[in-house]
Amino acid sequence: MPTITREQVKVPVDVMPDVRETYIDNYMKATQGTGRLMLFACDQKIEHLNKDFYGAGIDIADLEPEHLFQIGSKGVIGVLAGQRGLIAQYAADYPDINYLVKMNSKTNLVKGSQDDPYSPQLYDIEAVLAMREAGVNIVGLGYTIYLGSEYEATMMAEAGELIADAHANGLLVVLWIYPRGKAVPMEKDPDLIAGAAGVALCLGADFVKVNPPKPDVSDKRTPAEALKVCSTAAGRTGLVCAGGSTVDAKTFLSQLYDQIHIGGACGNATGRNIHQRSLDEAVRLTKAISSITLADYSVEDALAVFNGEKDFTL
Repeated sequence: MPTITREQVKVPVDVMPDVRETYIDNYMKATQGTGRLMLFACDQKIEHLNKDFYGAGIDIADLEPEHLFQIGSKGVIGVLAGQRGLIAQYAADYPDINYLVKMNSKTNLVKGSQDDPYSPQLYDIEAVLAMREAGVNIVGLGYTIYLGSEYEATMMAEAGELIADAHANGLLVVLWIYPRGKAVPMEKDPDLIAGAAGVALCLGADFVKVNPPKPDVSDKRTPAEALKVCSTAAGRTGLVCAGGSTVDAKTFLSQLYDQIHIGGACGNATGRNIHQRSLDEAVRLTKAISSITLADYSVEDALAVFNGEKDFTL
């Protein structure tokens, strides 16, 4: 199992000296002392409305928003990422979860044919700091940038200022960066994903969530091999891949293993693949994912965890 000490945490110099230990505390909590991130993404209730929580192939338990927090509490995760209001409604009942507050969001109703994507910041950092002062276990912030959108400059400026403020208060920041808009013909182009990783580094993010690259037919690299270029371009900003739509557990865990051990990813950021399942199955999947992300289990051993043949705890 990979582990890091507090002394091994690379603390950015924009983290003020008086909150350095707070930043290290939050980093160690978010990564479970491994330096790798298991991010449980629960921000889709705005992003995709109710489509991701109710319908064919989705367990009926997912319609109830508390399902997310039950999974986060009973499963093995690093952080639960969601909007401030969502976390505010349930955090008192689930105080032990590490929370990452998603600072901007948009719905999927406005299509690219109407306008390039822009996700505005929904609240300022003071509202989040007030929740932390009230006792909510907030370890970081999240923000989405649509690179290539005509509004990218606004989003980058918001993200840059947010990261500076977050670090000044000892909080981590995870950027979601997706190339998207009329200027972007191939959203999963490996060079674009590597570029997005570099942007996250230059803005000062601690982690960046990207879509896995998809090489074209003339590119003989596997997606994981292409991802290695992206994770290298990210430098000291840890790169994690979005989980995407729900697939069978073996496929998902195999992809995750390759992303980490071939692609150089330092974790995962998974939402629908987890929460669209029953509570029992979702909890087992968080443990299987974490067994790979946080403990270097093989795919076979992680599948045994998912199938209930062995348990995984930290």
